[in-house]
Amino acid sequence: MAKKRTKSKPATTKKGFSLKLSKQNKIIFGSLLILLSIALFFSFVSFYFSWQDDQSLLSEFTNRNEQAKNLLNKFGASISHFFIYKGFGLASFIFPVLLCITGLYLFLNLDKKGLLGKWIWGLVFVIWMSIALGFFAYERPLLGGLVGFEMNDFLQDYAGRIGVLLLLLFVLTIILVKLFKFSPESLAGFFKNKSRTIKSEFNKEGKESVSLDLEKDSSMVIDTYTHKEDIPPLEDELKLETNENLTPEKEEDTIAMEVEAITEEKEESDILSDKLVSDFGEFDPTLELAKFKFPPLDLLDPHGASGGITINQEELEENKNKIVETLKNYKIGIAQIKATIGPTVTLYEIVPVAGVRISKIKNLEDDIALSLAALGIRIIAPIPGKGTIGIEVPNKNPTTVSMRSVIASTKFQKAEMELPIAFGKTISNETFVVDLAKMPHLLMAGATGQGKSVGLNAVLTSLLYKKHPAEVKFILVDPKKVELTLYNKIERHYLAKLPDSEEAIITDNTKVIHTLNSLCIEMDNRYELLKLAMVRNIKEYNVKFKARKLNPNDGHNFLPYIVLVIDEFADLIMSAGKEVETPIARLAQLARAIGIHLVIATQRPSVNVITGLIKANFPARLAFRVTSKIDSRTILDTQGADQLIGRGDMLFTQGNDITRIQCAFVDTPEVAKITEFIGSQRAYPEAHHLPEYVGEDSGTGIDYNISDRDAMFRDAAEVIVNAQQGSASLIQRKLKLGYNRAGRIIDQLEAAGIVGTFEGSKARQVLVSDIYALDQLLSNEIK
Repeated sequence: MAKKRTKSKPATTKKGFSLKLSKQNKIIFGSLLILLSIALFFSFVSFYFSWQDDQSLLSEFTNRNEQAKNLLNKFGASISHFFIYKGFGLASFIFPVLLCITGLYLFLNLDKKGLLGKWIWGLVFVIWMSIALGFFAYERPLLGGLVGFEMNDFLQDYAGRIGVLLLLLFVLTIILVKLFKFSPESLAGFFKNKSRTIKSEFNKEGKESVSLDLEKDSSMVIDTYTHKEDIPPLEDELKLETNENLTPEKEEDTIAMEVEAITEEKEESDILSDKLVSDFGEFDPTLELAKFKFPPLDLLDPHGASGGITINQEELEENKNKIVETLKNYKIGIAQIKATIGPTVTLYEIVPVAGVRISKIKNLEDDIALSLAALGIRIIAPIPGKGTIGIEVPNKNPTTVSMRSVIASTKFQKAEMELPIAFGKTISNETFVVDLAKMPHLLMAGATGQGKSVGLNAVLTSLLYKKHPAEVKFILVDPKKVELTLYNKIERHYLAKLPDSEEAIITDNTKVIHTLNSLCIEMDNRYELLKLAMVRNIKEYNVKFKARKLNPNDGHNFLPYIVLVIDEFADLIMSAGKEVETPIARLAQLARAIGIHLVIATQRPSVNVITGLIKANFPARLAFRVTSKIDSRTILDTQGADQLIGRGDMLFTQGNDITRIQCAFVDTPEVAKITEFIGSQRAYPEAHHLPEYVGEDSGTGIDYNISDRDAMFRDAAEVIVNAQQGSASLIQRKLKLGYNRAGRIIDQLEAAGIVGTFEGSKARQVLVSDIYALDQLLSNEIK
């Protein structure tokens, strides 16, 4: 008995080292840890959105009057600041996970074996991730935290950046091998299994296609319904009818077999396209210029904005006090005021005390501008989506927003858009990126020298940095002949033009009319292709073409997006009028689905330039500074553009809210360097050709044979002579003809000497006075 007692004593002493908890206490303590982990998680997530606003409250934790914006108020702000900012950054999210796992172990009364290992490896991963984030995001301390920043600083002093990188890779190897059982054999086995699976699927598809062929050969009934050339003799048909004694049920079975045989043909075509994809891969439209390189960021200048926005605390306090004092003079109390600093403008959001009418503050716009001694004060009452009133005040020392900074931004680089455009930065200093394909057309207006041409260059530069020459083509119209000439260097890469045109940049008004009508023909042709492909838009069409489901022998081809850019629209309207407005309105109404998008700019946003027909089809509008409230209402349907400060300050709307943006600045030498870089690379043999268009003035000096004349030539001649007005539109209306046919008849009438030459927007001169003279003229031709 004594021996047994002595053996049992050491066992009891070993158990004394472990912490004893009852089942109830485990449930309580476990639930506490789970809830604490949830609280930490939400406070950490909230910290990344509210840390700037809560920064000043960290020293006033005990002040009950101050409220933090963190989801867990001041507790969440403080503990998040400790773990993320002063601690391990993004890696701190591992701590709530570890706490939650520990809580579940206790709550469910699980075996605690392996829990210590999870904590050890978790802490190792926290330290490694913090150092790694500090290494790759050295200028963003919120990602790696103070620990990651300081550890990188310490290690790089002794080992340099390459040494730290090698150390991180070594520790990552340890984690993968020890924690995830990684080995070269397992990696090779993974790829072998994948290749074996793919091969088995292809073999299975091949067997299925063979069985389909056998079934088709052995089924006479199906062939009699699907192939006319396989119809059996009449005697065989009679035998089939008499032997089968078709009942309604059997008729249904036969119809079902018919439907199945058609579906089988469709499956065969899908199998064929899949086979092509498996053998050759998807069609790559960029293959012809496979070595094309996009312009590097070094071609763009930083324009001194690399350091970001400089905050002038004195200016903020001074403006805030003046706003509060001015409103106080009119007995308007302010409950709260907050400033959001932008590159050129600061937004002061105020919350008035209860009982104050918004219109009263709105009417004090001039008084606030006087007290602040600033140009371009704009009051937004109220701010959409917020319960505040906004007062926009220009900064005394505005910051230039460079095109380089917005192109390099993550928002633009990772934008999953068809035609992404980086316009600049908003009032909250966020990069503003929109998709031209979803606008789908853009109307741009502003007085001379306010940034309109820079805005057009920002549109073109954004697309040049994002889209391959096979994916987008530009049609550039420049009546001033000086704004867009730099893009001549990329003619064979990105530009589209008429087949007979020598210059890719269109400067002549007659060629503009021909180009617009040619685009209408291109639009009709593309819609026909979409109809044959049974798709609804260009994106679905190109996906189907890349998957080799559309046959090029049937006229199908890859469709690039086409962007029409017109620099000075007012000049075209004044000189050509309806001849320009009509095709533009038609393109704006219909061209969205087939990838043709319009960007139109004008410095005169008057109602006779931006007509109601054009405005109705351009929901996306961009306004630089204009000279009057009337011009602002013309372009935006509201005032505000007259209160901008110029130099790229602009308002953008897409049919709902208005956003104030500082346009990204791209200078002429930068555009020259970009076009030079692209133009020096291998290009297509020629520019992208638009469909040929036969205009009214194309028949000058051309002799038409009488036998080649249109069947409606005589009727058209009588209409023209009776009306004494020579125009294609008159023939269209009277004889109900299409524009192209009417244009050809006009050319024939000119060759016959019935009407004069083309005179721009004016109707042609009618050279025959009456029907009798017309009869004499035509009878002399026959003789």
